[in-house]
Amino acid sequence: MSDISSFNGLGSSGASELFQILRDGRPRTRTELAEQMGLARSTITLRIEALMELGLVGFVDDAVSTGGRPSSRIALKAGSKVVLGVDIGASHLHVAVTDLTGHRLHEASRAIEVTQGPDVVLQAVVELGTELLEQSGRAVKDLLAIGIGVPGPVEHRTGRPINPPIMPGWNGFDVPGHLQAHFHVPVLVDNDVNIMALGERNVAWPAVDNLIFVKVATGIGSGIVSSGMLQRGADGVAGDIGHIRVHNGGGVPCHCGNKDCLEAVASGPAVASKLRALGLEATTSEDVVRLVGAGTTEAVHAVRQAGRDVGEVLSACVSLINPSVIVIGGSMALTGEHFIAGIREVVYSRTIPLATQHLQIVQSSSGLDAGVLGASMLAIHHAMSPQRIDAMVLGLSDSMAG
Repeated sequence: MSDISSFNGLGSSGASELFQILRDGRPRTRTELAEQMGLARSTITLRIEALMELGLVGFVDDAVSTGGRPSSRIALKAGSKVVLGVDIGASHLHVAVTDLTGHRLHEASRAIEVTQGPDVVLQAVVELGTELLEQSGRAVKDLLAIGIGVPGPVEHRTGRPINPPIMPGWNGFDVPGHLQAHFHVPVLVDNDVNIMALGERNVAWPAVDNLIFVKVATGIGSGIVSSGMLQRGADGVAGDIGHIRVHNGGGVPCHCGNKDCLEAVASGPAVASKLRALGLEATTSEDVVRLVGAGTTEAVHAVRQAGRDVGEVLSACVSLINPSVIVIGGSMALTGEHFIAGIREVVYSRTIPLATQHLQIVQSSSGLDAGVLGASMLAIHHAMSPQRIDAMVLGLSDSMAG
């Protein structure tokens, strides 16, 4: 075993910096790492040993090796530690245990109404999370962090929901503190659309640095990735496009108190309301999807118009943010090309060609899994950040010194 006490002075330029290089999973030799970091092999070895003590990196077997000695190549041990990803929806709970690359090891879902309140819903998170860790053969000590998405505004600094309209009883509730009491790891909380943006980017667009993810379901919101970073804004409400006024809304009242908000005009329930007025049986987004799938003309026309309304708002977003990809998710995206065609129609006609010449407007590829995947990535980014790795190394040093 190495002399862990010698790691005390590493700081953010030491083991954590080395770990950030190895995060991509590509095996490297000590020599390659020394050259890349401009350090002596002995220094690299010391830092590798620190990360190996934590179980974060290890030797990789050489495919051409026939001997019994381990390869000198070092890589991330993605399965050595795990995180929990939690997607809390209006009427569902989806929890997954993933490795450090976001690969899902075990997952489970449960039907539960968010209106039952934080104590009931978070107890279900504790139960499912504990069960999944056991199924994965992991102990709580293997858990590094928990990421959670909730269907409402969140004060990112504290992880507390702030006046969430469909989450009675959750306002100001200490979600991180409640779960930390059970799992004793950092808990990161964000609104569901930001979480989905992270998940979609990781799954389908890892090389894209400027992306907007739009969720259209019971509500409408967007998650914005700009220059590779999720944008939350000054108070965590960046991307709240659901309450931007639509020009031809027709005076429809919104639950926020205003009229003609995009959410009141183009969300799943809003389209369903229009279809009921035409004598069709429709209450939810799923009903709208069903009617469109059956080829009901009125539903197809209503969905196309909803897409145009969303496109009106997104055309302004394109001019402001200049994304290269707009991903459409949520239950309304399941209506397929009818909805997305309406969005494209308006965005491409109302935005200058320079902003749209390379713009792609596509349906989400991660579908209903975007939330839990993004929650996992939120946890992973925190757990593998330089600050957390430094804290783990220094904690290991202190424990060995003691």
